[in-house]
Amino acid sequence: MNVRVQIPPVPPRQSNMGDKKILCIGLVCLDIINVLDKYPEEDTDNRCLSQRWQRGGNASNSCTVLALLGAPCAFLGSLAPGPVADFIVGDFIKRGVDISTVAWQQEGETPCACCVVCTASGSRTVVLSDMNLPDITATDFSKVDLTQYSWIHWEGRNAEEQVKMIQQVALFNMSLPQQQRITISLEIEKTMEPLYQLFPYGDIVFISKDVAMHFGFHSAASALQELYHRVKKGAVLICAWAEKGADALGPDGVIVHSDAFSPEVLVDTLGAGDTFNASVIYCLSHGGSLREALMFGCQVAGRKCGVHGYDGIVEQKK
Repeated sequence: MNVRVQIPPVPPRQSNMGDKKILCIGLVCLDIINVLDKYPEEDTDNRCLSQRWQRGGNASNSCTVLALLGAPCAFLGSLAPGPVADFIVGDFIKRGVDISTVAWQQEGETPCACCVVCTASGSRTVVLSDMNLPDITATDFSKVDLTQYSWIHWEGRNAEEQVKMIQQVALFNMSLPQQQRITISLEIEKTMEPLYQLFPYGDIVFISKDVAMHFGFHSAASALQELYHRVKKGAVLICAWAEKGADALGPDGVIVHSDAFSPEVLVDTLGAGDTFNASVIYCLSHGGSLREALMFGCQVAGRKCGVHGYDGIVEQKK
């Protein structure tokens, strides 16, 4: 749907989060972003239109969007001391993201990604160097004060350890009434077999178009219908499909769909999926329905695709 993207108002129902935060767990890295008018040919010299440093990584990006939407949020992931980490920490602080739980590693280096954003097509090409920085473990997670959070979102990475983390939350939830329990969401983005063990552990499970196609599906709806048996009873499975919008399937068995909301000019799709995930989480955490959350996610992600970076995806009140 090619429309002028406007961010809808915050869902009318109030959040029951109180002062509790949304915690996003996963990767943070440095993105060095080169914007070019066309994708460079191999073995040529090119001048970029612009270059910038930007804090990246799926979970990190989702924190940025949550903060811009006004949700109190926190990030948990690994960093290694050095100038790259200094930049990242400074940007987290600037955005108001709580990083008190970050795991500082004594080996490895903070990851860096070289990104090429092509203005002609809006494509983004990413080459990541992970620098052998260890991912956080269940032991790291055990130090987290779970009473501070109403929602925890995992970017699927070291799945065996992440399952142990989620089990800690499930045990914590057992001592609480239903309305006070921490909501668990997961993103399964990469086509890596170990990640698929995460399916049955989320209340909300996001799968990527790549994962759906890896299983042989050619639409979000067909992927959800055939993969829903992998999630736990009562869970919601969500799949975004770029310009075709996004679909969701819950325990009622009804497919919910939202069209995409493309900007007038496609500028920068880097982080659009992370924006979608964060916006859906934001809406659901404020009491929005699944249909409202899906549309809100597509609208905010569409606006993100029309700007470089993240500033400007939410219109500031005057």
